[in-house]
Amino acid sequence: MEIRTLRYFLAVAREENMTRAAEMLHVTQPTLSKALKALEDEFGKKLFTRHSFSIRLTDEGMLLRERAEDLVSMADKIEKEFVSLDDIAGGELFLGLAESCLIKYIADAIKILKARYPRLQYHITSGDTEQVADKLQKGLLDFVVLAEEPDAKKYDFLPFPEADVWGLVFSADDPLAEKKEIQLDDLIGLPLFCSEQAWDHEIAAWAGEKYEQLHLEGSFRLSYNGSIFAKSGLGYLLTFDKLIDVSSESGLVFVPLYPRLETKLYLVWKKYQTFTPIAERFLQQMRTEFGVGY
Repeated sequence: MEIRTLRYFLAVAREENMTRAAEMLHVTQPTLSKALKALEDEFGKKLFTRHSFSIRLTDEGMLLRERAEDLVSMADKIEKEFVSLDDIAGGELFLGLAESCLIKYIADAIKILKARYPRLQYHITSGDTEQVADKLQKGLLDFVVLAEEPDAKKYDFLPFPEADVWGLVFSADDPLAEKKEIQLDDLIGLPLFCSEQAWDHEIAAWAGEKYEQLHLEGSFRLSYNGSIFAKSGLGYLLTFDKLIDVSSESGLVFVPLYPRLETKLYLVWKKYQTFTPIAERFLQQMRTEFGVGY
């Protein structure tokens, strides 16, 4: 099984049309058909169902697509890493970021590095802990920012110097907007929006014995999407401060929780990881941003 063949497979899966995929890959259609037939023979599974004007993935094909995307991404990253070894003015950096206003520290570090190394290219993947940690483990990312303390047996990490503050985002017309703090009893009976990860961990720990009295109306991995539902009057969003526009024109307000609930962020990388030069420079700059030594 060659990486090139997997690229062919992914192109056909994406285009759902052999002719378009061949044109995009700059190969002949017979060459593409032969490569895909060889891939099916190698696995002993039918990967596509062919229709008059389209091609669709079978269940086996969808499984291979998921795996192939990781393998091709890994191959691309390895190639870029070797190119970066000789690039004293840049390189490729792969980051997975949680949703937080504290990502400003990452942006500040990259801005400084871009000034020093103008050929620096960075690639950002956003997601929750499960999503980005999985990509870090597979070697698809150099660093991730997690909103929970990492496993010290698997990872090295730096804590951010600040923490995110939790609160409730909701319509400015709501009577709760008069409050300076939102207490647990205020939330009971309300339709709440939150990420599943935070609901099961931070909110559960904060609510304690009354956690079962809270109602999760819907879960959102991106707070912005949750704020749209909150603005429509469908519920109340539990999220970090400064993620959502709550200016006077927004129609929304943010009120912090009481007792105060905070979540620390961590810059994380795999133990014993061998960095490219630009990744090493990024880590050095992050230590400077955080005000910590080695």
